[in-house]
Amino acid sequence: MKIITITLNPAIDKSTRIETVAPEKKLRCEKPVFEPGGGGINVSRAIKKLGGESCAWFLAGGHTGEKLGELLHHEGVSFRKFSCQESTRENLIVFEVSSRQEYRFGMPGPQISEPEWRQLLQALEDLEEVPEFVIASGSNPPGVPDDFYAKVAELASKKGFKLVVDTSGAALMKAAGKGIYLLKPNLNELAALANKEVISAQEQEDLATQVLEEGKSQVLVVSLGPRGAMLASKEGFDYVVPPTVKQESAVGAGDSMVGAMVLKLQENWPLSDVIRYGVAAGTAATMTPGSELCRKQDVDSIYQWLKARR
Repeated sequence: MKIITITLNPAIDKSTRIETVAPEKKLRCEKPVFEPGGGGINVSRAIKKLGGESCAWFLAGGHTGEKLGELLHHEGVSFRKFSCQESTRENLIVFEVSSRQEYRFGMPGPQISEPEWRQLLQALEDLEEVPEFVIASGSNPPGVPDDFYAKVAELASKKGFKLVVDTSGAALMKAAGKGIYLLKPNLNELAALANKEVISAQEQEDLATQVLEEGKSQVLVVSLGPRGAMLASKEGFDYVVPPTVKQESAVGAGDSMVGAMVLKLQENWPLSDVIRYGVAAGTAATMTPGSELCRKQDVDSIYQWLKARR
């Protein structure tokens, strides 16, 4: 498999709709939809929806862990499950029809022991067929050290695969500079990577250049929210502004973007097209309800629109 994703804190995302959210009342929800979730798992799901293949590696336990594997199997996503003692978490996404607001309730992950998280590092170390890309995405559950992604980055240098990291906080800061191919920070995370408290629009190119020159990553794709994304590499800068679309849910937009970009990187697309396909996928994901992620026809349509406006 040329693409492997790693998810330490997967989830089952349960989404539903309700007319109005109100306190102290019995709220009648619509029939829930259950979908596999968590950073790397959503990346693998997006890659599958876009016609590609990857293998999703994740820690899972309990009945919810079994259910997670069933859901992935149903979607045709290849996976490798690593067992943990405690049960995989469930998240709840509630869409309020009257206000068109979305409420996202993220539950804490299970407590992970050192032997449990070390399984994944050992499996990467033991790989005989080295993947082209490894995508480490999402938060760390309790018990996993902040330097876990840094340890994956050290293996990337040793084994020769390209590492893409999409995380935040201490996990991001400790991984940067350890041999990462691509990081996808937002503006606040870019400021932190450059040892700044805050960042202005006028500074973002200078700070991105500083992060690249310090060797914290070879390529940066900086999320700019509704303004799209900025690509920074040794070739310079590129900005991509998405079209205005009717938004249903923001769940999985960033993961769809990462999946689309790595799929096209693996197909040797130029970076300027890679970021446009990524922005197209992220935008398309906001057009679908709950945690459905992107639809290929929407991605292709938005991508053509973006290409025409270069």
